[in-house]
Amino acid sequence: MTDCLFCRIVARQTPADIEYEDDSVLAFRDIYPKAPVHVLIVPKRHISSLAEVQPGDTDVMGRCILAARAIGEAKGFAEKGYRLSVNTGPEGGQVVYHVHFHFTAGRQRGPGAG
Repeated sequence: MTDCLFCRIVARQTPADIEYEDDSVLAFRDIYPKAPVHVLIVPKRHISSLAEVQPGDTDVMGRCILAARAIGEAKGFAEKGYRLSVNTGPEGGQVVYHVHFHFTAGRQRGPGAG
């Protein structure tokens, strides 16, 4: 999908600071970070949003979560903690329509912040 920014990153047509990669998942630094550590974790295969996830996508979605765990361990946040979130659709704040997990860490969230 050439009009998808994340597909272009996966295909190495657009540069990114890659933090993690396996055969089905790629993770790279967010260019507009919302925390001291902000990494985007994407399936290499295009899936538009969580609203488009199918039963056959459970493996790759799980691999994204395992990638988050690996990133947390590699960056020293396994014990301190980190946040993993997904924005879905326009009212959910999704900007790029390729499902992606936001891994954020390095800043303590306030009480009641979810």
